[in-house]
Amino acid sequence: MPDNLDERVDEYGGPLDLPDEHDAVAQEDAHEKQFSLTDNLFALIDDGKTYAEAELRFQKSRAGFIGNRIKYAIAFGLGAFGVLHLALIAATVGLVLALIPAIGPWGATAVVTISLVVIGVLMLRALQAKLNDIRGAFEESGDD
Repeated sequence: MPDNLDERVDEYGGPLDLPDEHDAVAQEDAHEKQFSLTDNLFALIDDGKTYAEAELRFQKSRAGFIGNRIKYAIAFGLGAFGVLHLALIAATVGLVLALIPAIGPWGATAVVTISLVVIGVLMLRALQAKLNDIRGAFEESGDD
């Protein structure tokens, strides 16, 4: 470090000029700021009201956000369901058209229709089993 820096310390008005002792902030008389228990209870009630109002505003804001997102989720879900339904219809028609050369138009229609009915019945039975499980969970057991 160059020696000429020590000579210029007196000219510098920066952090080197901090006082050695810091005076504590003068506190007002302790008796002037004493609060009664009633004052503290009223302050607590006011703080509780403020908190409740802020929480209510927050929950309303969150409910609005969720409502907006649910609206779009339902719209996209219905759109996806519609597109998938159309895809299944196209696959069914394509299957009928593919089977026409092999078994004729009436035979192809019958095979595809019977296949879809069988798949539908199997899915309904699976649904019935799941609903019975749910119903059983809500029934009171006679073992008590």
